[in-house]
Amino acid sequence: MPGGEQPHPAQAVRVDTTRGLDPATGFVIADGIELMRVHCTGCHSSKLITQYRATREVWLDKIRWMQQKQNLWDLGENEAAILDYLATYYAPEEQGRRPNLEDIEWYELESD
Repeated sequence: MPGGEQPHPAQAVRVDTTRGLDPATGFVIADGIELMRVHCTGCHSSKLITQYRATREVWLDKIRWMQQKQNLWDLGENEAAILDYLATYYAPEEQGRRPNLEDIEWYELESD
């Protein structure tokens, strides 16, 4: 910006779309990212969000806790879009058993 001014945090910033992540926050570049920047990163690091995985219900519980204990404001009509974003990109990762090993060439260990 002219004169060395910094952009306001709510203004759009240049993003690296080749990786699909916003370089400033690490958030997935998708609908709802601006709401995440405005409502979430003003109080805590984006890493707190990107490292946490939860269902939509648990994210809602977190929002309610922040509203009750941390003075988070009412998100109003933005709450549904924020929850959609969180439930889509920061949901629990699928975990399960690894696939069976196949085509293994076994060998016998030599004993002394």
